[in-house]
Amino acid sequence: MQKRARTLLVWLHVVTSVGWLSQAVALLALLLYGMRTGDVNAFRMARFLDHGVLAIMANVSAFSGFMLSATTPWGYFRHWWVLAKFVITVSQLYVGIFILSDNLAQAIDGHTSAWMPVGTALMISAISFQAWLSVAKPWGRTPWADPKVKLPTASAGTFLACLVIAGVDFGLGLWMGNPMPLTMLVTVLAYSIRRAARGRNRSSGGSGRGTSARPARPGATAPSPR
Repeated sequence: MQKRARTLLVWLHVVTSVGWLSQAVALLALLLYGMRTGDVNAFRMARFLDHGVLAIMANVSAFSGFMLSATTPWGYFRHWWVLAKFVITVSQLYVGIFILSDNLAQAIDGHTSAWMPVGTALMISAISFQAWLSVAKPWGRTPWADPKVKLPTASAGTFLACLVIAGVDFGLGLWMGNPMPLTMLVTVLAYSIRRAARGRNRSSGGSGRGTSARPARPGATAPSPR
């Protein structure tokens, strides 16, 4: 059951990531057409596409990717390729929410910027690069990865809860008329903090120092560097 539930979350991540990429390509086509012809309707369609479809795909893709890292032994900072995807995703969300969306709104009023198609093209390139990272998994472990500590995979209920939470925020977005990733954001932050605390406890226990849940044995010595 655990494997099937995790597979569902992987499926959601793949589908929304492909949707994010395809909508970004469509957005670029609209922007180039609008800037070439001066047709303001192209910018209106681009704004609707970004606000009503692409943003939802991006939010769910990011959420499912973050949770797949947090709920499996991969973690966020144990492997370079996962860390790279994490940094790229956060950067994309920032640029899309705080820069691109504002420029699209201004383009409807006739204030266009060459950075709109450039930024969208960079978004497409970044998503494509992330897809390669997921397949190739290059560069090995980071210096912060403790080889003695392996975080367990979460339960089936946790993976199913991620699917439900994504659906809840999708429904809230439709009801409010705006993308509303609030529940997903709270879930990622809360689960990641909880997971990090458990990882520190395991690391302390494995090194012989002990924790509040499992004190060190009298006379225990630190493991050999080998």
